[in-house]
Amino acid sequence: MNDFLSSTADPDAAPLKRCFAPVVDAHTRILVLGSLPGERSLAQQQYYGNRQNRFWMLMSEATGVDLVALDYDARLQALLAQGIGLWDVVAQATREGSLDSQIRGQVGNDLVGLVDSLPQLRTIAFNGGTAARLGMKALGEHARRYRIVSLPSSSPAYTAPYMEKLIVWKTLRDDLLK
Repeated sequence: MNDFLSSTADPDAAPLKRCFAPVVDAHTRILVLGSLPGERSLAQQQYYGNRQNRFWMLMSEATGVDLVALDYDARLQALLAQGIGLWDVVAQATREGSLDSQIRGQVGNDLVGLVDSLPQLRTIAFNGGTAARLGMKALGEHARRYRIVSLPSSSPAYTAPYMEKLIVWKTLRDDLLK
């Protein structure tokens, strides 16, 4: 059985889904937080594994590094080299499918513990509204220490035009130059 995708006793119940480990190091200046990996990401054991998700394209534009052309491990290393980390707001939840609106019974990750462990962290960026809403609640007063960026979701379910999303995602460039 997959650690990140397990079944429950009730075959009609939504499956329990778990997030991946954080991708961070002592040099992380920007932390991008999603909500919870979707079906394809969980199946591939990769952040933003759904090819229809525009995360890697948007992040390529923001960093100036062609992440799309790299294999998954190289993508993660390239993000870390740029001072960018990844994690999710939700540690585990039940969810049928991949939509954030279907997340039920969520248990949050220890965001305060993580951000406190990152000495160079300056910016927390939330990938989508659910991540922002749950993440800001989890961070509470800790959020005041950081620049907070609410990014339009990179998910294919959020149908805003790519160029509209890109304008906001490119604001992360400013944080990379600091």
